[in-house]
Amino acid sequence: MALPLYTLDVFTDRRFSGNPLAIITDADALSAEQMQAIAGELNVSETVFVMKSQNPAHSARIRIFTPGSELPFAGHPTIGTAILLAQLRTQMVNGERDAIIVLEQPIGTVRVGVRLREGQAALAEFDAPKLPEKTALPPSRDRIADALGLLPREIGFENHTPQCLSAGNTFAFVPVSSLEAMAKAHVEQSHWDSVFPGRTFGGVYLYTRECVHSGSAFHARMFAPQIGVPEDAATGSAAVCFAGVVHDFDTLPDGVHRRIIEQGYEMGRPSSIALTLVVTGGRLGTVRIGGSAVRVIDGAITV
Repeated sequence: MALPLYTLDVFTDRRFSGNPLAIITDADALSAEQMQAIAGELNVSETVFVMKSQNPAHSARIRIFTPGSELPFAGHPTIGTAILLAQLRTQMVNGERDAIIVLEQPIGTVRVGVRLREGQAALAEFDAPKLPEKTALPPSRDRIADALGLLPREIGFENHTPQCLSAGNTFAFVPVSSLEAMAKAHVEQSHWDSVFPGRTFGGVYLYTRECVHSGSAFHARMFAPQIGVPEDAATGSAAVCFAGVVHDFDTLPDGVHRRIIEQGYEMGRPSSIALTLVVTGGRLGTVRIGGSAVRVIDGAITV
């Protein structure tokens, strides 16, 4: 059986940068075991399997797998899948088309707005299906430093301290003092599993205010060896949780706040995630994730 296979580079407007994504359509007949095996074979950070929606008014039902496990939700698969379906299922009129793609995911239904323009990279944006919540207490600064190959004094800046949050997937958020320290960070395997056990943390997200580009607000890295992702080039689900970090530590006033997060530079896969926070009555009311994507491969996979 041959199934359509597509790859896209997500959170970028240029091929061979951003976060690679594999998408397999017409995947209704596949078992979860087959999906996991295919994701392991393709070995990108996430592989999406597109099936018929349970609600006929929706665009599709999707399942998302890393090389090691299934996820209830992820950002770059949501952006990339919505863009691909808009390209495959809608017609260009006068060089442009806009679409709403509604994706059924284990976390819930996610509506994605897609903007397609001839000669430009496709753009998509969605409201997070779940707002970030604090979860477990983070490990100590010394233990985090050991697991990342850093010095304890390189953990933290201003009033930012490590936090753990979840919005479907759980991440430990680690503020790092500088770009120099960010570049040194790595998974120190002898400490990692005890500091960041896989049952508790889906990934570890490092961030600093020092950035490569002046238009960025934060520079980030994300490590998730627990789920088969040694490092991720752009992590939309972590950016959703990161909205809680920004809201808490930066004391945002009521209104709409937009922050650009750069990620993937240490991997040679520069990415850009647009994070929008809507604060009402002092509380975080909406988190929105946006970004571009480009098609790279159109083909087929034999199952």
